[in-house]
Amino acid sequence: MTRILSTATAVPPYKVDRETYKSYCDVLFGERARAARKIAENARIDTRYISRPPEEVIAPRTIEEKAKAYDQTALELCETVARRAIDHAHLAVEQIDQIITTSCTGVMIPSVDAYLVEKMGLRRDVVRLPITELGCAGGASALARAREFQIVRPGCHTLVIACELPSLTFQPADRSMTNLVATSIFGDGAAAVVLGARARRPSPFLVDSTTYLFPKSHYLMGFELKNGGFHIVLDRDVPHYLKGKVRPLVEPFLERNKLTLSDMRFTALHPGGRRILEDLDADLGLGGMTEPSWDVLRNYGNLSSATVLFVLDEVMRRSAPPVGSYGLLAAFGPGFSCELSLMRWDA
Repeated sequence: MTRILSTATAVPPYKVDRETYKSYCDVLFGERARAARKIAENARIDTRYISRPPEEVIAPRTIEEKAKAYDQTALELCETVARRAIDHAHLAVEQIDQIITTSCTGVMIPSVDAYLVEKMGLRRDVVRLPITELGCAGGASALARAREFQIVRPGCHTLVIACELPSLTFQPADRSMTNLVATSIFGDGAAAVVLGARARRPSPFLVDSTTYLFPKSHYLMGFELKNGGFHIVLDRDVPHYLKGKVRPLVEPFLERNKLTLSDMRFTALHPGGRRILEDLDADLGLGGMTEPSWDVLRNYGNLSSATVLFVLDEVMRRSAPPVGSYGLLAAFGPGFSCELSLMRWDA
């Protein structure tokens, strides 16, 4: 079975709290600054991190300039979290058999994992799987693909890395409500997870995974590539789209494992935003089990594919639930899609 051996996170050096962001709203959004400040006030996000100083982020930049900034920062953050996660798992880099990377806020070809092989001394025959275009669901999907790989290759070790830099996609001339909302909730960061068969301390197994693509929902979320780079697509239906739709997916998923929602003792849910998390909390009846998700949203904002791994890291840092406890991991992304994993905490 696939076990989570370790987790790690990293953020870029530039921290922006809510009041600092609100002070920039007049410069960013002009006549719509009041609306932007209200969105920020209601988002329940205290701090976020960005890859460049604020004055550089809000300045007009070419696609080439944005791409260079993405390449440099992504490689730095990915190497940092990879080394931390491998060290926390008490492994040598040569023991990594597979590396899965995911990102949707920039493109590197060769992919970032190829550079990590050179910089970190990973084996030349390491199996590489870069995942793009899954957006916020990418981190959860990467964990599911790692589990499948380890079913085929028992005893191997997989390194999963999610890195997102949405601040580098900011469009300073775009005064749309979509851009206002995105700028108010997204933050930069990277997270890594090492998976294998044996752990030195209690940690969760990945027991099962599933995915679901909601019908006729492509319009809800994504990116459009235009002359100025990535322009976010974020429909007004997104905050409440999942209301009442997740429980009908979770219940049969748990039933096939002879479980119910009442058996869940911990969760790692992607906090796409305040309203989404509130609806998930109410729909699934999880109560205080979503506290790690709320803490990540408050301290980092929405980090796209890396968010659910930040939440998993938060879960791993807290007091461990009783051995044998089951937990639910979930993330949602463009498509519109849902990624679910069942976890079991064992010694």
